[in-house]
Amino acid sequence: MITVTNKIETAPVGLGIVWATQIDPQRTPPGLDDHLHKLVKQRAAGLSDAEEHRRQQVRDMLRHGRYKPTGRGKPASEYLLRAAAQDERAFPRINGPVDVCNYISLRSLVPVSLWDLMLAGSDRYEFRLGREDERYVFNTGGQHIELHDLLVGCRIPEAQTSEPIVNPVKDSLATKTTPQTNAVAACVYAPMEAVTVDELADLCADFAAWLARCGEAPETGAGVVLPGETCTV
Repeated sequence: MITVTNKIETAPVGLGIVWATQIDPQRTPPGLDDHLHKLVKQRAAGLSDAEEHRRQQVRDMLRHGRYKPTGRGKPASEYLLRAAAQDERAFPRINGPVDVCNYISLRSLVPVSLWDLMLAGSDRYEFRLGREDERYVFNTGGQHIELHDLLVGCRIPEAQTSEPIVNPVKDSLATKTTPQTNAVAACVYAPMEAVTVDELADLCADFAAWLARCGEAPETGAGVVLPGETCTV
């Protein structure tokens, strides 16, 4: 289990938390390929008015201070939408857990972070706004993302230092999945004006069910952390 605190105060953001252990990252859950194929074709056809409203609400969720969710700062869910619109062959396929993460994000139209629990080295996390001068490397090319005023998820190791490792745009390279990953956690970032608590809970339950197929007998858990709450999931 992991303990998560939602310290996001600038907008009503619900956090859907999912975890899975004893997974095989090289195993694609049975049935995922068919679901992704149908979903990518659906998204390539365009969004309904309600779906477009949710996309805009996700952007608004990230607007704070100096951070503007445009250009390279768009939520990761919009990159998936663009990939789906281009060509099904352009849609990213990485490994079982990441592919499940991308499926959930593309289906719900909200950003999702995924991290390796062992690399993170903590069972305590907090989500807040990035502070001035906070940044991390997000790809193998050594590129950084500036985190000031961006919604970030942070690990809290025994030293009690809150260190950002994920956000709704680009996750840290330091805790991304590898071929050796056997335990993961994920956060679904949901603007409460567009996603109800029940919808978020159902989405996380489905997310966990897919991760449970990434191995022989993975253990999973899921829950929702509302603003101002600390919950053990």
